[in-house]
Amino acid sequence: MGWLLASLLPLGAAHGESYVVGVERLSFQPHYWVDEQGEYRGFAREVLDLFAQAEHIELSYRALPVTELAGRLVKGEVDLKYPDSPEWADDVKAGKPMAYSAPVVGYVDGVLVDPKRVGQGIETLRRLALVQGWTPRGYQSRIDEGKVQPVQGSDLRQMIRQALKKQADGAYFNVVVATYYLDNIRARPGALVFDPSLPHTRGTFHLSSSRHPELVQRFDRFLVSHKAEVDALKAHHRVEANLDTEYMGLEQWKVDYLERQKRKDDPARP
Repeated sequence: MGWLLASLLPLGAAHGESYVVGVERLSFQPHYWVDEQGEYRGFAREVLDLFAQAEHIELSYRALPVTELAGRLVKGEVDLKYPDSPEWADDVKAGKPMAYSAPVVGYVDGVLVDPKRVGQGIETLRRLALVQGWTPRGYQSRIDEGKVQPVQGSDLRQMIRQALKKQADGAYFNVVVATYYLDNIRARPGALVFDPSLPHTRGTFHLSSSRHPELVQRFDRFLVSHKAEVDALKAHHRVEANLDTEYMGLEQWKVDYLERQKRKDDPARP
């Protein structure tokens, strides 16, 4: 389904302010996904709907393949793009006017490994499971040198399966998304965990536009004026769960359990 309409306040249509948001046709839970009915859902949808309600505008969501989104944006086929980053699709955006919002949410891309492998170091990572199209930042030079062999998967499901079956020594992905998949979809919580000792990349998701910089500025003001509501949505969807700890992405009860186990194994720990 190409067009996904938000049910928003009717004032937007009355004022004639209607915009199309280009979004990724991708399951990236809990950040965003398109359900079986073709409805765009998740943290991103709820933040953008809240923005539309606050500004009395109408937003519709057009789900497109990730590889097409930047091109559609600069051609004006969509008014806004989420998520986006100044670091993405330089070749497509070169010479085009681009406006980016303040950061909406933080993320970490890194390697998840069997818990027994945590802390063993990069030299033991010889096979790295990847989703096709993903750039393994921090690992490309080792891949080029033949020190790491990429094991390509068509999607997150296949990549995780490869790591669980020991066809790879680790899996590189967005840590919160991969952990959510293991916990809630694959029902294998803790089977793979983030190894913070391995190279990983921190970044932020932004809203962007090529033709409506003023709308991006309004969104920035919204992020400030509605910070409490946006923070509540982040907490509800756990999109930044434990982003600065080894328990990245895990639910709090699991964090508490693991900490109790550590104290039991090491009585000297506080």
